Amino acid sequence: MMQILVAALFLAFILALLSPALQILLRKALAERPALIFLVPAILSAFFCGIAAAISALSVSLAALILVYTFLPSMWAFWARRAVAPAWADFGIILLLWLPLELSVGRWWTPARAQALLHTAAYGISVTLALTLFLLFRRLDGMKYNLPRRGRDFVNLLIGFAAVAPVLIVLGRALGFLPPFHTPARPSPFSLGTQFLVILAGTALPEEILFRSLIQNSLMQRFGARTPTLLLAALIFGCAHLNNGPGPLPNWRYMILATIAGFVYGKVFQKSSSIFASAGLHALVNTIKHSFF
Repeated sequence: MMQILVAALFLAFILALLSPALQILLRKALAERPALIFLVPAILSAFFCGIAAAISALSVSLAALILVYTFLPSMWAFWARRAVAPAWADFGIILLLWLPLELSVGRWWTPARAQALLHTAAYGISVTLALTLFLLFRRLDGMKYNLPRRGRDFVNLLIGFAAVAPVLIVLGRALGFLPPFHTPARPSPFSLGTQFLVILAGTALPEEILFRSLIQNSLMQRFGARTPTLLLAALIFGCAHLNNGPGPLPNWRYMILATIAGFVYGKVFQKSSSIFASAGLHALVNTIKHSFF
């Protein structure tokens, strides 16, 4: 129950940032007083430590880790605040936000009973801090963190799904990554819709913010919106799945499929007005995988 509450709190703030009025308000405050940016890591660290303390999982090492994790990228962003984004410093900030979570740094200081809850909290902190630093403070162009602005986004989603789903299914079966097709025990539009929304909020949207709004977008602004850049961003997305199950690690099969999917997600993001086009496609692909394979 506490894990759901923590996830809901972070999700509420993340979705609230879709409001153009709120973005303008917070950007103005940070532009007038840049040092306010340090309130964010302070609040996020205090929140994390409060959760850990509530379940008797707080330690000096864990508290120090979350302070470093939140303050170091914030300090780097403050130092680079006058550089036009994306600067080289921005790639460093992205790595600082992504890699510790990707590698589960700190799990050895976390009791097993608390790992799921604290991972959810850390995940929420990562996305919240990323949006704060890049959307509000650094004002990185091209993030497309807004609701869809044209119906073409939905068409792009459907075209992307029609293009990538058959490839992923055939190749996934050939590689032995996907089990045989099966129908859910109780298939219904409601259950599929619910699963889609859960995946969208918990997996697809956060990953698309990282891999498309930040990594792909920054690479394309730095090196040009060309196919090789899109392939590089897709490969990074694929490599991020090397340490994911199911299967033995490094999971090369998952990496290959994720790279292909990442290329199509990236193309949909590139052609659309909102992050929700690629996030919706990402969630749809994952929903089909979990429901029918």
